[in-house]
Amino acid sequence: MEHSNPILMGNSSPQKFITIGEVMLRLTPPNYEKIRMTSTFEASYGGSEANIALALANLGVDSTFFSVVPNNSLGKSAIRWLRCNDVHCTPMILSTKEETPSHRLGTYYLETGYGIRPSKVIYDRMHSALTEYDLTKVDLEELFDGFDWLHLSGITPALNKNCADFILRCLRTAKEKGLTVSFDGNFRSTLWSWEDARDYCTQCLPYVDVLFGIEPYHLWKDEENHAKGDWKDGVPLQPSYEQQDEIFQHFIDRYPNLKCIARHVRYAHSGSENSLKAFLWYEGHTFESKLFTFNILDRVGGGDAFASGLIYAMMHDYKPMDMVNFAVASSAIKHTIHGDANITDDVESIRNLMNMNYDIKR
Repeated sequence: MEHSNPILMGNSSPQKFITIGEVMLRLTPPNYEKIRMTSTFEASYGGSEANIALALANLGVDSTFFSVVPNNSLGKSAIRWLRCNDVHCTPMILSTKEETPSHRLGTYYLETGYGIRPSKVIYDRMHSALTEYDLTKVDLEELFDGFDWLHLSGITPALNKNCADFILRCLRTAKEKGLTVSFDGNFRSTLWSWEDARDYCTQCLPYVDVLFGIEPYHLWKDEENHAKGDWKDGVPLQPSYEQQDEIFQHFIDRYPNLKCIARHVRYAHSGSENSLKAFLWYEGHTFESKLFTFNILDRVGGGDAFASGLIYAMMHDYKPMDMVNFAVASSAIKHTIHGDANITDDVESIRNLMNMNYDIKR
């Protein structure tokens, strides 16, 4: 009997997706408690790239995740979490103590905000298995064989030089093999400085097809004289359509390899209520989504849900306005789900929200 994944049956997109990053243990005090008050933690797993692989797998995309985890119960449990959500983990490496002496799975603590109190994250991921493993041993030609789409982020290279060199090698190899490459800068101030992030992520741009966010990248007005400033200087966090369109055009002028640029804009009314909309540059035009307002159950992973929503929409040849609205609706739904990932296996529920249809489905 031939075995197959029933979730992928009838999948209208034959594209095979792979992403690379660090999967982490997430520890969260229950009931919006602060870390200094709690005596218990809820355990789950997450990480930006893993979240995207999981979200796409739940929507029926053939999705694979690559990482290095320690060969112990924590590492195996993280893999089980991915596999039980239909993510292929065949290429993942379970490292030995000789390969990764600290033998650690990265961990982070999330203190969930409420009302006027914002959420807070504390990382505990130094010397994790991914950072200690000799990534030069990974055969990228073999790893990427048979895949159509690679997604990477600026979080993994922020971990250490070993990871930074590996991600650049991934970008170059993927481009040589003709994969569609998406990249999310995903700046994390607790991992590296703003300038280091800009310097590194700007190196990635020539290899990228689909870009999420407009930072952290240098977009100098004059490459020979940086004193003239960056085109993004002075642009507000909540830009007008005209301001965003101008920035997109400067990116395209500098990097004509970019086929799509998308960024979401957040309006934080409180720690518990936000609004989201997004801008998308695609096929020579800038599109602006609807504005979605919602209450927040769990904000972490909202950006990853936006990215996975757009990737899904692009794979399924949505029209540009539907692409950007589907991506924002995906993010909005994620804010109503506990945990890092958008565990939504019903495309129609996202499309209904995209069309602002809130009726009960019977």
